[in-house]
Amino acid sequence: MDWGTELWDQYDIIEKHTQSGLELVEKYVKFVKERTEIEQNYAKQLRNLSKKYNLKRSSKDEPECRLSSYQSFLDILNETNDYAGQRELIAENMMMNICIDLTKYLQEIKQERKTYLMEAKKAQQSLESTYKQLDSSKKRFEREWREAERAALYAEKTDQDINATKADVEKAKQQAHMRAHIAEECKNDYAAQLQKYNKEQSQFYFSDMPLIFNKLQDLDERRVRKLAQGYILFSDTEKHVMPIIGKCLEGITKAGTNVNERNDSMVIIEQNKSGFERPGDLDFEDYSQGINRASSDSSLGTPKGPVEFLSKNRSKNFWLFKRSKPTVTEDFAHLPPEQRRKRLQQRLEEICKELQKEVDQSEALGKMKDVYEKNPQMGDPASLASQINQTSQNIERLRGELNKYETWLAEAGGRGESLRYKTHSFNNNGAHDAHNPDGAHSDESTPDPSQAIYAEFDDDFEDEELTAPIGKCTAMYNFPGASEGTISMQEGEVLAVVEEDKGDGWTRVRRNNGDEGYIPTSYVTITLNE
Repeated sequence: MDWGTELWDQYDIIEKHTQSGLELVEKYVKFVKERTEIEQNYAKQLRNLSKKYNLKRSSKDEPECRLSSYQSFLDILNETNDYAGQRELIAENMMMNICIDLTKYLQEIKQERKTYLMEAKKAQQSLESTYKQLDSSKKRFEREWREAERAALYAEKTDQDINATKADVEKAKQQAHMRAHIAEECKNDYAAQLQKYNKEQSQFYFSDMPLIFNKLQDLDERRVRKLAQGYILFSDTEKHVMPIIGKCLEGITKAGTNVNERNDSMVIIEQNKSGFERPGDLDFEDYSQGINRASSDSSLGTPKGPVEFLSKNRSKNFWLFKRSKPTVTEDFAHLPPEQRRKRLQQRLEEICKELQKEVDQSEALGKMKDVYEKNPQMGDPASLASQINQTSQNIERLRGELNKYETWLAEAGGRGESLRYKTHSFNNNGAHDAHNPDGAHSDESTPDPSQAIYAEFDDDFEDEELTAPIGKCTAMYNFPGASEGTISMQEGEVLAVVEEDKGDGWTRVRRNNGDEGYIPTSYVTITLNE
């Protein structure tokens, strides 16, 4: 069944229905646009919420950062931020795949409908014009036939009139004959116009309009199918990101399961243990001795024993309940013993790293100087003198710092088995030997400087060193990396993480071949180095 057969006389209904269908598409597009605004606002509020409570940048050095409950909360904030990114993606895909696509399609079918309606209007105007010609010829035929009848009656009356001359009778007959001839011509014209109109009317109702109505029916059905696809896309757009949203929610669940209250308690102990010995029992002070002595000596003076005891107790610092703010010192003597040892060991590690860096720099400058001396065209050896001198001064300064902190660590009880970190002393040639702070050499030896980090010097220098990776990540989904600054990746690919997500939903990574770029944080599983 089609419109051309069943609705041949319902032009107005078809026109109204197709217009209503277009309005429905417009209404749905508007609905989806408002939905995208809701998603965008929701995502923005989630990002702001995550940023508001994410204090990682400002307080990452705080002791609480080592607690699993604190880390899990940061993970939840990061997952919430990634979740917000997926809501933004839903809004973007709905706008592109539904709103923009349907709006473009709507303009096309509007123009197509307008063309069909113009064709129908043109056919209707043509039929009306033919009918007007038919009606005109019909009225003319009617008029001329009446005139012919009157002329025939007049001729007959004249012929019977005894007073009429022969000329009058002949003239009346000629007039009647002429009128009859004109009426016959009008009759033939009317018959021709009637045949023409009937043929055109049949063409209009059985061919032209049914064809146009069927075209409008096809247009309307295509419009309905397209709208149905838009309805499905409304759901599929969200379903497409549900696996990633599921990953975000799994990450939040994992953050909860990663909380370990026992380990957090151990971290609190490790961070805050003072190392002080518990105070021993107080000695008994016998007040009666002063009283007895005063009685035997017949003295009314104040006994000294109790006064001295009270004075001593008043000056005693009950640090467990009341602790004044200590003066911060370079040797960390203001800290409890255990905390002091940790800070001294930490400072020693920092100094050793700085010293190793300066020694490596000194070796590199020495090799560069040798190359310049052998190949003067490459550079002036004298130009390196200031750098070599500065490096030597830095090495001497750091050696002094190293010895100073080793001494303080030894004073703090960092000897033998209690010393967890073995410091290094460096000789003048840049080599270093491992030994304990008390001078006893350990079994560990440091390789010769010739086997150190720097290889043989050659003519090529790297402009800059690559940033050391802070972790690695595994791609959970494919990413084309089409935008500037991004990098493509395949599902299952492992990349090095060189910069964490700054809260914008992107992480900087590097391939083994040195290619770097940004990828969506929610598309990968990240494992940072301890």
